[in-house]
Amino acid sequence: MKKTTIWLIGTLLLLTSCAPDVNEEEVVQNDEESSNSKEEKAIVPSYQLSDENYKMILPFEPGKARGVIVGQVANRLDIDEMEEGLRRHSKEVYDPEKYLFQEGQYITEETVLQWIDELNPPKKEGAGKEYYEENPRYLSHVLEQNYLVKQEDNSVKLAGISIGIAMKSVYRYQTEVGGPYYYRSISKSEMMEQANKIAQKIVKSAREIEGLEDVPIMLGVYREEDQSSPIPGNFVAKTNVAGDSASIGEWDSIDEEFILFPSDEGKEKYYEDQEIVNSFGKEIANYFPNYVGVIGEGFYVNEELQKMTIEIPIEFYGKGEVVGFTQYAYGLVQDMFADYYDLEIKITSSDKLESIIYREAGSDKPTVHVFH
Repeated sequence: MKKTTIWLIGTLLLLTSCAPDVNEEEVVQNDEESSNSKEEKAIVPSYQLSDENYKMILPFEPGKARGVIVGQVANRLDIDEMEEGLRRHSKEVYDPEKYLFQEGQYITEETVLQWIDELNPPKKEGAGKEYYEENPRYLSHVLEQNYLVKQEDNSVKLAGISIGIAMKSVYRYQTEVGGPYYYRSISKSEMMEQANKIAQKIVKSAREIEGLEDVPIMLGVYREEDQSSPIPGNFVAKTNVAGDSASIGEWDSIDEEFILFPSDEGKEKYYEDQEIVNSFGKEIANYFPNYVGVIGEGFYVNEELQKMTIEIPIEFYGKGEVVGFTQYAYGLVQDMFADYYDLEIKITSSDKLESIIYREAGSDKPTVHVFH
């Protein structure tokens, strides 16, 4: 892996007083080890979308293992949440006000596939159910994220990385090509026992990658959902490895989960929240009796609701109808939902997003957008 030095040339923006305010810093990325060394210009935006979002170096540089996750993690919802969740937990280590975000530039596709192959029990031709039941392949994917900081000399360097380790909760396998699929459940305790061993080997191997020898590493263990699940899995544990270490200490447990509404689990664990979703659906039915039903998803941390996302699939016959329905739903949001969590209402038709109502926690009024 070639080392890259990134230079911020913010002063270029001050060379002329008549230049427009572009709200960005120009950067130069220089490959020091190339015999044909050339500088490539890029940009770091001066503003963040919010204090909770990282600035990113542009143009976007794809991760070195980009695309591998699609072939390893079966549930699309898991793919999205693993990336977003790892970035969310990284904020506790890498402050968005001080760090820049970049997709992983050190762990390559070849390395990820090699780890998946070497850190899982081998597949054996002709092996029966007994072998796969006793030797499930626990590890699905390894995701890298990079966090950089600006130096006093106006350069930017890698200051830390986060590594997410995706582990199966259900192992699906075949004993012969074209044969039936079998399913082997993996308990959380069994998964964590294996994840600890796998993570230790990954850290040791990562320390041998040029550029990662002495940077801090934040590790997160992600527990996937079944591939047909309508909700994603979640991170269950995390730990930090100092820059001068290649050993993992104690894991910090993470208590977060996604809950589908309505569902038996939602009724059992978060009855009041499920009743609100059900009541909201009944009010919608009074306005539009032909709708199919609302689908809710709650995200909980330490059993406290952080965000509720609700989708309302309805077939509309005109934009005026969309506007009227959205206004009606807006009023229901004001009357029915508490304001201590984020709320997102998606109004869809034929898999198309017609309008969205969004309210941040603590806000008095939601934001509404109708798509044209």
